[in-house]
Amino acid sequence: MCPASCTLRVTMTAGGLGVEGNRCPRGVEYARQEVVKPLRRVMSVVKVRNGDLPTLSVITRDPVPKECIWPVMEKLASLEVEAPVEIGDVILRNVCGTDIVATRRVRRVATSV
Repeated sequence: MCPASCTLRVTMTAGGLGVEGNRCPRGVEYARQEVVKPLRRVMSVVKVRNGDLPTLSVITRDPVPKECIWPVMEKLASLEVEAPVEIGDVILRNVCGTDIVATRRVRRVATSV
């Protein structure tokens, strides 16, 4: 199934890759990408210290190869960031060739000592 909801049929032939069922040229490129090197954007949450929210939603700036999903998730599982955080802030640099960025704002709250 392509992002435009087309049901694609992909066949490997001596001449290359055959794609049927696409309603636009993007379907052919999507199918080719999925067969040759599938990519995904990874979304998750990380813990926040001293924030008005306990967690921060994050995403890979660019899609990563499917085999990088678990390595990215492992890096994020132990990550804790300090508030404040703004949308688009880089949370972690160069994980599987891309940065992890914040997708929301978390304000800092005063901490009592």
